Amino acid sequence: MSDFTPSIPLELQIRKIIFEKFNDIDTKFTNDDIFEILKSEGDINTSWIIDDTESLFNDLCDSGLVRNIAQNFTTIFLKLFDPVEKFYCNSCNHDIYLGTSEERVCPNTSCKSSI
Repeated sequence: MSDFTPSIPLELQIRKIIFEKFNDIDTKFTNDDIFEILKSEGDINTSWIIDDTESLFNDLCDSGLVRNIAQNFTTIFLKLFDPVEKFYCNSCNHDIYLGTSEERVCPNTSCKSSI
């Protein structure tokens, strides 16, 4: 990835998209779905490709928010473990989105404060 720094960290933008568009435990969605929304509505470097965000989607799986239900080359098919809730982090001053069973820690990699 380049030196571009989004105004809202990408991990928070991705979680917001999941909260707004895919917040149902029975809904299947892909990293491609989210990446297309990021490209059209988010704050992302226009030169980025889906591969530039792979680690962010792996982190979502590792956090317990989503599970990888299938994969086809660069496309990762995902489902939520639990519904997503909106919180506010007083430390980094961002809205954050956490699954109901996720640890109450800010997912912003530059913050990681307890909520």
